[in-house]
Amino acid sequence: MSDEDRMIKVEEVTSVDAPPKARVEDIETAPEKLERKRDYLEGFLAAKPADVAPGAVGGDLYESVIDALKEIFDPEIPVNIYDLGLIYNVEIDEGHVLVTMTLTTPHCPVAESMPAEVELRVGAVPGVGDAEVNLVWDPPWSPQNMSDEARLELGML
Repeated sequence: MSDEDRMIKVEEVTSVDAPPKARVEDIETAPEKLERKRDYLEGFLAAKPADVAPGAVGGDLYESVIDALKEIFDPEIPVNIYDLGLIYNVEIDEGHVLVTMTLTTPHCPVAESMPAEVELRVGAVPGVGDAEVNLVWDPPWSPQNMSDEARLELGML
């Protein structure tokens, strides 16, 4: 490689032509744009998953179980146990519901009563034959498990 190939070549310019400006032919007004977005969102939010089994995620039975879990509140924190992130998994198999959950700490004052309450509330959902609660400590609960709604309620957002 020669010294000439290694040299940086510099070109001096005195002026540069301005680039052409973008032109918008059909401009959409703010109300038109908002209406289009509203129509899209309403249609999107109203759409239900096609052919979802009742016990599968998004199914009627599954959603009813989740709604029942959202009615149970931690007595020390004004947030339901689902948004608090205490529910790790919900499995539904032909009317049998298995809820895997944890508590904020093993020394929680409701350690004995909370799993029983979850079992009773889930068992009362129409379509549920029996409910079982599996209380686990691994992985341990942490504030990162909480939903954004729970964090907002607790002033953590």
